[in-house]
Parts: sequence; C-alpha cells; structure tokens
Amino acid sequence: MRRVLVVDDEPHIRAVLRGYLEADGFAVSEAADGDEAVRRVRQDAPDLVLLDVMLPGIDGIEVLRQVRTFSDVYVIVVTARTEEVDKLVGLGVGADDYVTKPFSPRELVLRVQAILRRGGPAAGPGAAAYGDGTLLIDEPRREVTVRDVRVELTPTEWGILVALAAVPGRVYSRYELINRVRGYEFEGYERTIDSHVKNLRRKVEEDPGRPAIVQTVLGGGYRLGLARDD
Repeated sequence: MRRVLVVDDEPHIRAVLRGYLEADGFAVSEAADGDEAVRRVRQDAPDLVLLDVMLPGIDGIEVLRQVRTFSDVYVIVVTARTEEVDKLVGLGVGADDYVTKPFSPRELVLRVQAILRRGGPAAGPGAAAYGDGTLLIDEPRREVTVRDVRVELTPTEWGILVALAAVPGRVYSRYELINRVRGYEFEGYERTIDSHVKNLRRKVEEDPGRPAIVQTVLGGGYRLGLARDD
C-alpha cells in the first residue's frame, strides 16, 4: 500500500483529501504544521507528500528545503498563489508538481496516481555509458555515475536524464519531457522542468553554467550532449 502524507493546517482539507486518497487504496498520514511535516517524512518515509505552502511555524518552502537534505520523496506543492510557484521554481528546492487552490480533490488524486505509477522500478538491459564513460546510467539499479562518482538524483531528475538518454542528441521539448516523466501535462510545466534541469545540472555538470551533458537548445528544449559509447 502506497503511503501519502497530507500537510495542511486546515483540518477539513486534510479530511477531504484523506477520504479521497483512502478510497483509492492509499495509506494516509497527516501533519498540521511545518515542523511536524519534516518529522513525519523522517519517521514514516511516505511515498509522496501533498504539501501546502502556507503553514504555521516553518512554511512549505522551508519544509521542502529541509526534506530534500535527506529524502527524494515525491512532493506535490499546494498553493493559493501562482507567485509562490514562481518562488519555489526560482529557489530550485525540488518540488515534483504544483497545484493551485481551489483544486479538485479527484484531480489531485489522479496526479498522485500518475506520479507514483511513473515512479516504479525502471526496466532496462543494464548499464549504458555515454561520452567515453563520463556518464553511466544503470536503469535496473536506478544508479547514475558521473566521472566515476555516484550521483544521487530525485525521481524527477532521474526521469529527465533517462528520457534524454533514450536518444542522445535528440532535442526534447519541455512538453515531451513533462509527459515522459509525469505522464500528464499541467499548467506551469515549462517552469517546473526548467527548475529540475537546473538542479540536475548542479549534480552532473563540471560547470553548470556551461553544461556539456544536459544542453539547452534555444527555442527547442533540451538534449543529452554526450554520445552513447559503443
């Protein structure tokens, strides 16, 4: 049974989301403030967190920042203002999706299902090397090595890298990437993809300002800049 942590300071919202999620077979836990949310993620290790931005104590942005220091759990941020999405994206703190209030509980559950469905174990023939061994992607083990150093990626960063590596050199639009990684489209997908690419580059590039692995194609999208080794 997949576990979802619902973080919101409004009891009726937690109750509604719990009802919808449990009806779909999820195990649900709750947190009413930011400090409790961080503790719950550490203790319960949920598969996904529904995280409201406006919380008592530390806000959702700080919760996400702290969680990302020890967990790559999927996080869907719930916010009342699109400006907060812009702030989250600009900070690059690693949310996997964003939902603005008011929202449909049923639509939110569908997004949860889509993210977790895409997050299953990857299947593949084995490790593949790129750029004379600069990059090694082992899909069965979900491991990435860059210049002989193991790199820890969030699920979304992993999905983007694997999508780009499917055909090195091919340009993937932001629309294609969000649908390959998430299985659906949503408002603001361009901003969230850019944020995840920025975080991915920090982990895999020698110089993130001059990326050689995950390259931008102006007006097109992104491509893997390394050829696959034969």
